[in-house]
Amino acid sequence: MQSLDYLIGFPALFSAVVGLIGLLVGSFLNVVIYRLPIMMQKNWRKDCQEYLGLDSEPQAEEPFNLVLPLSRCPGCNTPIKPYQNIPVISYVFLRGKCAKCKNPISLRYPIIEAFTALTSFVIANHFGFTPQTGFGLLLTWSLIALSFIDIDHHLLPDSITLPMLWLGLFLSMFGLFTDSNASIIGAIAGYLALWSVFHLFKLLTGKEGMGYGDFKLLALFGAWLGWQSLPAIILLSSLVGAVVGIAMIVFSRHDRNTPIPFGPYLAAAGWIALIWGADINQFYLKIAGL
Repeated sequence: MQSLDYLIGFPALFSAVVGLIGLLVGSFLNVVIYRLPIMMQKNWRKDCQEYLGLDSEPQAEEPFNLVLPLSRCPGCNTPIKPYQNIPVISYVFLRGKCAKCKNPISLRYPIIEAFTALTSFVIANHFGFTPQTGFGLLLTWSLIALSFIDIDHHLLPDSITLPMLWLGLFLSMFGLFTDSNASIIGAIAGYLALWSVFHLFKLLTGKEGMGYGDFKLLALFGAWLGWQSLPAIILLSSLVGAVVGIAMIVFSRHDRNTPIPFGPYLAAAGWIALIWGADINQFYLKIAGL
C-alpha cells in the first residue's frame, strides 16, 4: 500500500514504472504480431477444407498459439532461454545474433519493445494515476499490434479491433474519454465515413482503395474519442499517408500500383488524438475563426 502511495505521489516514477511494463508488453506484442496472422491463416485453411469437404486425417500437430511453442530461433530452431529474451537488453548483449547459430535477429524486435515502452510512458505521463491510463495503455498496445500486422499482411484482425471497439462503447457509459452519445455517433460515423469513400473510389476507378478493417479501426476511434475527433484523425492520417506514399514512390521507387496499408496512419492519428485531440480541435477552431 505504501508503494502504491509512493507511485501516486511521484508521477515521474509512476511513468517510469509504466514504461518498464511497456517494455515487457512490447516483447509479447512481437509474439502477437508474428503468430496471430499465422493462427488466422490456419483457421481459414481449416474452414475452407471443411466447407469443400476436403478434410484429411487428423494429424498430431504441435500447439501453435500466443503461448506455445516457446520462443525459438527461426534459423536453428534452438529454444531461446529466459535470460536471452530480456527486452532490448538481450538484443544488445547478443549483438543482434542468435547465441548458437549466429543468424542475425531482426532489429524490429527491440524497436517494437522500445517503442511500446516510450508510448506507454507518454500515456502514463499524460493521464497520471487514473483509470484513463490503464485503458489508454490497452488501446495503445492494441494499436501497435494492429499497425505492424497491417504492415506485414495488409490485415487488421477483427479479434483485436472489434473487442476494442466494444470496449470504447462500454467506457463511454462512465465518461472516461467521451460520453455515450458522442461514442455511439462516433462509431457509426467513423465506419460510414471510410465506407463511403471506399465505395465512391471503387465506383470511379473500379479499384478498392482500402480494406474493411480500416472502416472498423476508424469506428473504434469514434467509439473511444467521440465523433468530434474524427475530422482530425481523418485529416492527420490522410496527410501523413500521402506524404509517406509519395516519398516511397519518389525515393524508394515503390510501385504506385502496390497498395500501402492505411491502418498504421489511422492508428498513429488516433493515438495522437487520444493524447492531444482537444488541443488539435481548438487549434482548428481558432484557424477557422470559430
